[in-house]
Amino acid sequence: MELALKDIRRHLGKFLSTIAGVAMLLAIVLVMNGIYQGNIQDGVWLIDNTATDLWVVERGRGGPFNEASRIPLDTYKSIAATPGVARASPLALYTAQREMAGRDQQFTVIGYDIFGGAGAPLGLAQGRAITAPHHEMVADRKLGLQLGDRVPLGTDHYTVVGITSGAVDSGGNPLVYLALADAQKVQFEQDPRAINAAAAASLQRLDRAGYTPEQAARLAPLLATSSNSINAVLVTLAPGADGPAVAAHIRDWLYFNVYTTTEERELMLEGKLSKMSAVLGLFRTLLILVCIVIIALIVYVLTIEKIKSIATLKLIGAPNGLIVRLIMTQSMLLTLASFAVAYALRDLIAPNFPRTLAFVAPETAITFGVMLVGGVLASLMAVWHALRTPAQLALGG
Repeated sequence: MELALKDIRRHLGKFLSTIAGVAMLLAIVLVMNGIYQGNIQDGVWLIDNTATDLWVVERGRGGPFNEASRIPLDTYKSIAATPGVARASPLALYTAQREMAGRDQQFTVIGYDIFGGAGAPLGLAQGRAITAPHHEMVADRKLGLQLGDRVPLGTDHYTVVGITSGAVDSGGNPLVYLALADAQKVQFEQDPRAINAAAAASLQRLDRAGYTPEQAARLAPLLATSSNSINAVLVTLAPGADGPAVAAHIRDWLYFNVYTTTEERELMLEGKLSKMSAVLGLFRTLLILVCIVIIALIVYVLTIEKIKSIATLKLIGAPNGLIVRLIMTQSMLLTLASFAVAYALRDLIAPNFPRTLAFVAPETAITFGVMLVGGVLASLMAVWHALRTPAQLALGG
């Protein structure tokens, strides 16, 4: 240990610069660990934080998160009449990008039945839930809004009455909660000129079909895009109800896709989140390998630089174990110091990182263990070269 420390003091600049470089790479690995877990946490946050037993979506679709789903609003009434269903709640869910808090921001709108329906935010950091049927909203604090702020959405202004913390969609975008009717209006509201152009096009089609102007005027509204649709229905089962039987009834008789909360999580993890998780995992592996290679090269270079000193130790009868311990100690100190600095850098980066970082202790421990084993392996090449060094080299041979 003493020999190792003396040699480190002799090459202090090189040792410290190596620690800084490896620590930066390791900090990226640790941050990627947080991104990886945060990506999963964000992806299933809305599923885990919506109080429902079953998700009913459009037939043949993996909605409402992985794929768009659109079903008639009145669907929830038929589902509510299904045996075993205590409550069926309509839900609107879509991504929007509007100006909020002085800048363009992307967010996901959740529209729900505020009068006892499912889908409401489960916990508020500030304020209260929506109580008025129109023009109130609950927003996540990532949007930078404050209680009482009036936010323009379409032709109306909505007052922020509640603030959530950490309420995000699968992409990490903050959530905005509105009453169902307001959410539908914001989603389907069109510019007046676009409405006039669409109406004129409908009248022209009817005119070409041979309808009189009076008939065309009556039929044109029927051709307009309907805003009377939702994206999913949230089902709360009655006490003692058989969930699979209720799901099978809705699937077979009402012709919808039905997923439990567990199935929705699996759809998300195996669909939208799977490729991102695979990419992050690949980059983490590559960066760890690069760190180990850098440590190996530095330890080898330090060993080559003191090869005559090692030969002198052999000449005076120093055991091989002493030489091995010298090299191994330097490798371990380099690895441990790099990891400690990387851990400190991670804690500095995390508070201002734009995405959710979720650090899991076992994953950090595994990364530490891999680097520790890698540090040992990295020193083997230097150990092999040192043990092959002849003692005569100290005499200039």
